Amino acid sequence: MRDHDQGGLRNVLEQLQLMLYGWRTPRRRAQFTHLFAHAEVILPRMNGRPLALTVATFSIVATDGVDWGVAVASKFLAVGAVVPAAAAAVGAVATQAMSNASYKRRGLALLAQGRYAAEVVELLTKSDPDRDRRQLGVVDRDGGAASYTGSQCLEWAGGGTATGCACQGNLLAGPEVVDAMLSNFGSADGPLSGRLLAALAAGDRAGGDRRGRQSAALLVVRADGGYGGFDDRMIDLRVDDHRQPIAELERLLRRWWTLFERPDAATLLPAGPELVERIRRALVERGLVGADAGQEEVMDAFERWAKTENLEERWADSSLIDPAVLSLLEGRPEPG
Repeated sequence: MRDHDQGGLRNVLEQLQLMLYGWRTPRRRAQFTHLFAHAEVILPRMNGRPLALTVATFSIVATDGVDWGVAVASKFLAVGAVVPAAAAAVGAVATQAMSNASYKRRGLALLAQGRYAAEVVELLTKSDPDRDRRQLGVVDRDGGAASYTGSQCLEWAGGGTATGCACQGNLLAGPEVVDAMLSNFGSADGPLSGRLLAALAAGDRAGGDRRGRQSAALLVVRADGGYGGFDDRMIDLRVDDHRQPIAELERLLRRWWTLFERPDAATLLPAGPELVERIRRALVERGLVGADAGQEEVMDAFERWAKTENLEERWADSSLIDPAVLSLLEGRPEPG
């Protein structure tokens, strides 16, 4: 197929995609969704590759020097399976528009070599024949950031950078989406996970993806931050198909904080007699120990309860108690 024919076919398909989201007849939408899902089979291959479709979205890649991460939202099924990648003490990547998933693996490999974010963007895009339809955000280990938007990405498309972050999007309501994300991230404090999600929500309030909402994802990595300290994948939350995906992602992050956030050692409470008595009373109310249970039985039962409730990441030992775990045992509102 000749180049101008390929470009024409791309444009037709992109317009069909936009029309798809405007149709009100479920049957017609389903028919064309089925067609796009089987595009690799029914459409011509270009230069030996199947024709790719657009992953319109808005995202932020960022670091605070401890964590690295990506937050992303889109009118696209399971956007978290396509866009984000990150490695602790290395950097983070978001690949979107006519997404090139190899940018994730190759981008992290370049960042691991100590390349700067802008250099990684240049190396990834310069040899890509479809770079004009790609969009890419990168943050490196030192907080350097770069954002790239190809000249043929669907409007509105663009990006921007600030200290420690890059924001970008295509098929957006307008530049105010990216501006809102950059402003929010720059003025927020707290853990990176919360700042990323707050920036994403700010972009959504500013208009977000002009086609609507469907999915969102949050990926945050930290050295030894994964479950049990065995890997770096600290937070990996996805809402794949939901009418309010960012709000649902916020709910999931609050649950993650409750269950898995490791306590600050400075906040742990010594298990003195008064605290053990509070724990005993709460366990008695739950029917987990008898009223005459001794301290060893009480603390053993408390530990079993905590781990049964998936609070093992918050458990230090029986002599130091996380106040968040105690609040949950006593039935008070969950933290976060």
